[in-house]
Amino acid sequence: MKWLGLALRNLKRHRGRVIGTVVGVAVSLMAFMILRTVIFAWTVAAEDAAQDRIATRHKVTFIMPLPKRYIDKIRATNGVSAATWANWFGGKHPKREQEFFATLAVDTDSFFDVYNDMVVPAEQLADWKQDRRGAIIGTSLAKKFGWKVGDKINLRGTIFPGTWSFNVRGVYTAVRRGIDPAQLIFHWQYLNESKVLPGDAKDLIGWVIARISDPKRSAAISKSIDDQFDGESDQTATMSERDLYVSFMGMFSAVLGAIDVISLVIIAIMGLILGNTIAMGVRERTNEYGVLRAIGFENRHLAGMILTEGLLIGVLGAVVGLALAYPLVNHGMGLWIEENMGSMFPYFRIPGTTMGLCLLIGLVLGTLAAAIPAYRTSKLSVVDALRRI
Repeated sequence: MKWLGLALRNLKRHRGRVIGTVVGVAVSLMAFMILRTVIFAWTVAAEDAAQDRIATRHKVTFIMPLPKRYIDKIRATNGVSAATWANWFGGKHPKREQEFFATLAVDTDSFFDVYNDMVVPAEQLADWKQDRRGAIIGTSLAKKFGWKVGDKINLRGTIFPGTWSFNVRGVYTAVRRGIDPAQLIFHWQYLNESKVLPGDAKDLIGWVIARISDPKRSAAISKSIDDQFDGESDQTATMSERDLYVSFMGMFSAVLGAIDVISLVIIAIMGLILGNTIAMGVRERTNEYGVLRAIGFENRHLAGMILTEGLLIGVLGAVVGLALAYPLVNHGMGLWIEENMGSMFPYFRIPGTTMGLCLLIGLVLGTLAAAIPAYRTSKLSVVDALRRI
């Protein structure tokens, strides 16, 4: 308690410098937390992927379609309990084309059985199945555009040109963090029977998602599915849902790596700020340390006092950074990102591990920044300290 009291007294002597340092640490850690949250939000779909779902796509690339007849063989595969399919549609709001959201043409009868983490009220789901132009939208998309059940909406097709009309029949709620809450889901039959679709593009599906009875057999079931189509002109690549997300994120590995590097640079800068403040204070009080030594303080007492100062500044900066970042991200910026960029960041909140890491960084860097000044002071003789002006 004596060290803590002395450390607090020393910090109060240069309040402006200490406050500036705490603010600098807080801002640095805020930036660090936001960058780490971007990485977390980008990877949360993979980390939170369903263990009992596997995905089958074209072996060459995700954008190449598969024959619809493949779905029957996949459903008949030992270990597969249910399967569905989807096509990427690429629709745009005609008046707000710069705002991106996913539009998928899906199998009406099976999609929401396989994706049971997208919850739709039973009566809305039944209405949707009866309406060939029916659409089900996510909660974020409904809020973003002000759409509600019963509305008629028009989208401009990009991959499939023309104006496409839909009737909003339901709103789904995402109960898993990796599920995009801003999608529009409609009938695959509506797309497949359209006159704008060329004859050779009919009866094709984008990818297949299957539920399996035993997640431990995911690799074996995936291989069994791919083996069935080895002799086909359109071969397949089947993987766990997590691996599917990871393969998609691989396209952005350079961006994620750059964010990692920037976050480390921010921490290094924060360490320099802390070290400079503590070193300045120690130099200014060298003569006083000599007096303390002369009246009976030992080297370890002085070192402990300096280390306590560094720890206090580091932890206080981390606490202030958390106090500012938490409401900014979790109750402000994060909500806006989820509503407007849900396809890339379906869940944008600071994870508890990142908050704990920031407190730990503040504690460790504060202690390390004070370590060298504390060591030098502990080795300083009483005479030399008293001579220092």
